[in-house]
Order: sequence, then C-alpha cells, then structure tokens
Amino acid sequence: MDIYTALIRPLLFSVINADAEQLHQQTMQWLSGLDTAQPLLLVRLLRQQIHRSCSFTHPALTQTLWGCQFSNPVGLAAGFDKDGLAAGVWSDFGFGFAELGTVTFHPQPGNPKPRLFRLPIDRAALNRMGFNNQGAAALATRLQALRDRTGTESTTDSIAPHPSIPLGINLGKSKITPLEAAVEDYVGSFRLLKSLGDYFVINVSSPNTPGLRSLQAVEQLEPILSGLQQENQNQKPLLIKIAPDLDWEDIAAIVHLTQTYHLAGIIATNTTIRRDRLKTQIIAATGQPVTAEAGGISGAPVRQRSTEVIRFIYQQTQGGLPIVGVGGVFTADDAWEKIIAGASLVQVYTGWIYEGPWMVKRILQGLVRKLEEHKLNQITDAVGMNYESRVS
Repeated sequence: MDIYTALIRPLLFSVINADAEQLHQQTMQWLSGLDTAQPLLLVRLLRQQIHRSCSFTHPALTQTLWGCQFSNPVGLAAGFDKDGLAAGVWSDFGFGFAELGTVTFHPQPGNPKPRLFRLPIDRAALNRMGFNNQGAAALATRLQALRDRTGTESTTDSIAPHPSIPLGINLGKSKITPLEAAVEDYVGSFRLLKSLGDYFVINVSSPNTPGLRSLQAVEQLEPILSGLQQENQNQKPLLIKIAPDLDWEDIAAIVHLTQTYHLAGIIATNTTIRRDRLKTQIIAATGQPVTAEAGGISGAPVRQRSTEVIRFIYQQTQGGLPIVGVGGVFTADDAWEKIIAGASLVQVYTGWIYEGPWMVKRILQGLVRKLEEHKLNQITDAVGMNYESRVS
C-alpha cells in the first residue's frame, strides 16, 4: 500500500470520477513538462527524486536482446505515450525500456469520444482510441530533438537526466489508408523513424481500426513483412504484435512467417474483444452494456490468455524467438508467470494505471526474490523455465 493506491487512485477513480482519457492527457502533459530541453533546476531535482523513489537496479535483472542492453525486463507498453512526449523520462520511473506509439504515417484524431473507460471491478480498461497520434513525421522530429539533446548533456552533472533506455516504436496503419495499400503505409512510417528506434513493432492486432486485424492473415501479412524487411535491410529488430483472440493454427502460421522473414520477436498480446470473463455489466459513462461497447479489453481479464499464447509460441519455437509478454501484469507474480512461460521481457500499461508509479519497483524487487528462491543467477535463466521443467 502506498499513497497512490491508498489515496490518489480512490480520489481520482471514485470521488472525482475523472474522465479516463482527460486524466491520461493531463498526465502526459505533466510528464512532457519533465522532458524539456533546458529544464529548470526544480524540474531536474524532481526527476532525480522520482528516479530515486521509483527505480530499482540489480545485476541479475540485466540482459542483452537484439544488441540492446536492458537494465531490467519491465517495459512500458505501446499506447501510453503515443507521440513520444515523455520518451526521455520513462527510465526515471524504473522502466527497463519503453515502446512509443502506436504511430501511423498520417496524423489522425482517432475514434469519436468517449473512447476510454475504466472497469475497476475487473481491474481492466476498455479502449477504442483508434490510433490517435500526431503522425510518424512529428514523432521523428521529437525523437531527433531528444537524441540531439541527450547526446550533448554532461555526464558529470549530478542532477542531469539519467541514461536513456531502449525505445521501441509501434507502427500501425493509418485509418484513411485502404487495406490494399497497407504495405506502403507501414513502410512510409518505418522509413521516417528507422534511425530513431531501437526496435520496431508491426501492429496488426488492434481491434479499433476497421479491418486491421484481417492483416494478421498470412496472405495479407506476408507482403507487409516483405516490404518492411526490404526497407530495413535487417538493420533494426522488427517484431510483430498479435491479438489474444487468434486460434492456435493462426498463431502457428504467424510464428512460421516470423521465422521466414527473420523477425526479431513477437509481442503477445494486444487487447481482447472477448467480454465473457468480465464482471462489469454496464459502462457507467455511457449507460450501455459492456457487450454493446466496441473496443479492446486490457488488464487482468487478458492475463491468462496472453500467458497461454506466450507458452504456445515458446513451445513452437523451442525458445528460439524472443517474446515480449503483455497483458494483465500488476505484480511480480504476474510478471514471473509470463517469464517462466517464455517471455524474455514484459510490458505494463493498465497495471501501471491501477498500481501507480511505484509498481515497477515492486515488480523488480519481487523478481529478484523469485530468482533467489529458485537459486537462479540471471533473469534469462528463468525464461521458459516452466516449459523446460515439463520436458526435462
């Protein structure tokens, strides 16, 4: 229990009942204020205090993937910082990496509001944002400015911003782009951003852009992967993010494609369109049944399925393809479950909203305890341990 879960969250969620999207926008404005080119002394001191309070480091949590150094396996999932407004501050909150986006080639406003809802009794969220973002060119400008700034900062300043973490960029299809032109849309975004991200994610699994999930079908996905790899020339790690609602044979087909086109990994999973596991019956903000509201569900209801998908991919690849596990991670136990199922890294979004800024630190401390309990030296030793113990 901390001040966020004991006081701030109940105040925001229940007493004030703040609109979920408006609260998110205000949070991003505040965070972007911390990530400025010439911060005031007070801002720099505040960032230092946040870092001390929210971060946790331990040599057992470090690993190298795709040529990137990860200080820990817990990252911020795509969707929280769509436009990279706080790209330079996520390390202060303890994250080992952060994924920006989803970004599209064309700027777009997203779907009509309201489009983001909290489901507290399910520890979940329902969103139908629709890839609202300022576009790939704007993100490229912002990231280049961040790179120019951090590349010249003094390393001897005791209150300088802390070293950057690996940044992923999640790419989606613009809504105005027809499905038959999806390849050019994805490639256009990648071309603008490829020098500015540490890894890239092909998002064909959001339920909130019409027809997007159909791009997970092999015959539509293959030309996208081919086009991106031709542009990429294998210089940057390319991953794909899949939906939790796919059948096993469809997941197996995607795994085969990732190997054919030498993708760097799979992110499992996006939000779910299932409603059968929810306790929430009515969305208070609209008065409509949850079954009548479009959008994807994130948080605790997707936890089990995403872990099942992770385990399946790990088995299919015999641990040969890195997996990023996302869906319902709130605690160290949740993260550990995904890691031993086969995830090398995990991501959080909804859990961070519910658990607050000290959640990452608690998870990391818990993971170190798990390693000690199992007499393991490194977090990499735990990846897929659940599967390995079954076949040994």
